[in-house]
Amino acid sequence: MPAGEAGLSEQSRPRTEPAFDSGRTMPLRVEFARQLTRRRTQLVGLLLLALPIIMALAFKIGGSGSSNRNRPALVDLATAGAGNFALFTEFASVGFLLVVIVAMFCGDTVASEASWSSLRYLLAMPIPRARLLRQKLLVALTFSFGVNLLLPAWAYLVGGVFFGWDPARSPFGGSFSYTETLQRMLIVALYASGQALVVAALAFLLTVLTDAPLAAVGGATFLVVISNILDSITALDPYRVVLPTHFQYSWLDALTPVINWDDMIRGSALVVIYSAVFFTLAWTRFARKDITS
Repeated sequence: MPAGEAGLSEQSRPRTEPAFDSGRTMPLRVEFARQLTRRRTQLVGLLLLALPIIMALAFKIGGSGSSNRNRPALVDLATAGAGNFALFTEFASVGFLLVVIVAMFCGDTVASEASWSSLRYLLAMPIPRARLLRQKLLVALTFSFGVNLLLPAWAYLVGGVFFGWDPARSPFGGSFSYTETLQRMLIVALYASGQALVVAALAFLLTVLTDAPLAAVGGATFLVVISNILDSITALDPYRVVLPTHFQYSWLDALTPVINWDDMIRGSALVVIYSAVFFTLAWTRFARKDITS
């Protein structure tokens, strides 16, 4: 074949473009980098680092105080050593502060993109809706669980510097060895992180229902507060056991001389049920949502 005809033949052949791979859109490293550089993430990090130091200084300045039956025993033992200080920090933070932080990380995911009018552009790239939710949820849960693990670990180090490294004393009597202290603290941190999953799931559901991040974060926090208030009404027995926060403090059973797993197992099962329902509703709603913002 002449050279000219060969050249024409090669030019006339259709060029095959590489197939689009939706699995390569919105990589996790990009989303992690975006969230790490956001001001609210940095402020949360500074708050978590400063809080145990402020609490330790408050105990140093004010002293241990006199015993009071109306206070949790963990307060009286807070200055007994690193382990007890970390446990008290967890007790003081898990009911509200950590709830707000988890709700912020998970409730600010989709709603913030909608408020910035960037959500429709993300979907037009095109990023499948299920993948967008999955990537954002994975990043949000990583930050949420990281916070729940970072706070007691950092509080343990701060408590050791201020109050010494003695093994933890149990509010139910007795004390633990160094190994038992770390084991009990790990159980407490993991259980509290698991309980935070229901807050994350609720905030994630609200973030696909609204274009206002504050509404998603505030709504999840408000519903958790309502659940805690209802749980304090003993007249609601035996119906209180179905409230999502009823077993929130069951990690205290890990501080008894012999660990009682019953309520922690019930609390974990309840969290799995609520979280599965909330996440399913979030995925179903977002798949059918008309994205206009």
